[in-house]
Amino acid sequence: MKRLILASRNRHKLNELRTFLRNIPLEVVAIDEVAPELALIEDGETFRENALRKARAVFKRTGELSLADDSGLEVFYLNGRPGVSSARYAGVGTTDENNNQKLLAEMQGVAPRRRGAQFHAVLALVGKNTEEFAEGICLGVLGEEPRGTNGFGYDPIFIPDGFTRTYAELSAEEKNQISHRSKAFAKMREILLRHLSSDVGV
Repeated sequence: MKRLILASRNRHKLNELRTFLRNIPLEVVAIDEVAPELALIEDGETFRENALRKARAVFKRTGELSLADDSGLEVFYLNGRPGVSSARYAGVGTTDENNNQKLLAEMQGVAPRRRGAQFHAVLALVGKNTEEFAEGICLGVLGEEPRGTNGFGYDPIFIPDGFTRTYAELSAEEKNQISHRSKAFAKMREILLRHLSSDVGV
């Protein structure tokens, strides 16, 4: 069975990827299982740049089909911040809770109608003969306080359109039907199936 190397050390993302790619003849392997010493650099200006850079680095190191994602929360009132800095918004090595608290402090007093935001995910696939992308977006608003214990990152403060609950209050099944990453994974699933059927780039 061919392997797909995930350019991430986030166990949540690994589990999500395995869920979305179930029933596809690919063994999904985390980068730490094959190249734990490899640094994954995220210094691009866009999600696309970061995802591609990480996927290329893993493919160069392993020679195997590699998938990377970069994703984050874009708040319209803040001109797209935290954006590509989502994971380190409150500083390098910070916690999800600190990131959430910083963002909520910046949005304190902002009216509900101006709290629009979107989660944005970009996946980059790099193989011997291919570089392809898949994107997904989920629109919503920022809550005024964290709610819920599911998920990770900004999930406790993001309320997707059509819901009154945050991402972190949704079940995994509910979230997987609407999330930015699930939309990107659905598109990437089709790309992978096409490549596997033609055996091009894998």
